[in-house]
Amino acid sequence: MKQKIRIPFFEIGTKNYIYGDAVFDLAKAAEAASKKYDIDVLFIAPYTEIRRIAEHTGHLIVLAPYMDTLRPGRGMADVLPEAVKAAGAKGVVMNHCERPMTLSAIKKTIDRANELDLLSFACADTIAEAQAIAQLHPNIINPEPTELIGSGNVSDMGYVKKTIEVIKAIYPDIMVEQAAGVSSGKQVYDFIFAGAEATGAASGIFNAPDPYAMVDEMIGSVRRACDDLQKARKSA
Repeated sequence: MKQKIRIPFFEIGTKNYIYGDAVFDLAKAAEAASKKYDIDVLFIAPYTEIRRIAEHTGHLIVLAPYMDTLRPGRGMADVLPEAVKAAGAKGVVMNHCERPMTLSAIKKTIDRANELDLLSFACADTIAEAQAIAQLHPNIINPEPTELIGSGNVSDMGYVKKTIEVIKAIYPDIMVEQAAGVSSGKQVYDFIFAGAEATGAASGIFNAPDPYAMVDEMIGSVRRACDDLQKARKSA
């Protein structure tokens, strides 16, 4: 059975900003914030750290940054889906702008993820690409304009609301994250309050003066936005 995710959630991508023990230390900080604010956190870990993080955290949902679609046997240097799962990953990212994929490859990766009960987390650039990927029915879509990733500038609310609308029109159960350029707790709050089911950050955390404090700030902002949104709906 696939890992269940509570909405709204937060996602942290380490990319190659840090490595080794620094990844583990950040994962522990994310774990603490996840428990403190009662928010599910997806943690995209380097392959080399998946097992250690999965074995020493209880609240993080660990994802692999990519996987190939081969099966056990030959395939030197390819990333075997079964190995990703055995290491403790609960899901896999696909089609990030730093590792783009064809629609055909995305479909094959989603199929392999489904075989192994791994969550499929697909990135998209344009609204049209988000629509196309939604047809393949991944568990999560993260629409983020490529030019905004790592820029500190976030998607405008028109893009946010339109991507949510077009994805949900195809498969309402696809979870939609909005994360491009997120660098502050306020931006996290604004996205969740606008209706995004999740947001996340990479450079916005690692370029902060205190990455650990930023992790706490961002995850705390998910909780505050969630609580305020519920209050607003009750009073409407």
